[in-house]
Amino acid sequence: MLELANALVLMLLGAMLFFPSVVAPVVFTSLPEAQAGAFLRSMFPRYYAFMIALSLIAALLLLVANDESAYQATVVCLFVGVSTLWVRQWLLPRINAARDAQLAGDAEAGRRFDRDHKLSVGVNMVQLFLLVGIQFV
Repeated sequence: MLELANALVLMLLGAMLFFPSVVAPVVFTSLPEAQAGAFLRSMFPRYYAFMIALSLIAALLLLVANDESAYQATVVCLFVGVSTLWVRQWLLPRINAARDAQLAGDAEAGRRFDRDHKLSVGVNMVQLFLLVGIQFV
């Protein structure tokens, strides 16, 4: 159980590093802005669903393993799953709505977009550091 949970965490880390470092830059350099935005809007819910599934399955496996040494990893995986669910279901729609309003000329919406986008990046960075911590420290 622990080995499978560790493999899922490593897959999660790989996805979390691959998406912003490879996928997003390629999309923005290869597609016109409108198409890039549409592609990423379609991609992000799937990216977050993948993160939710891997982190919660890993947490479940760690719980079932009933290994005292896995307590911190269980908590981190649960945090990653729940916080990603919050980002996907609550923050992402706000980001999309703010971006739409910004493109329609609403300057205040542009500030909301920037703030909420930075928040989503911040949540992702905290998740990444926590996962690295349970895997490699």
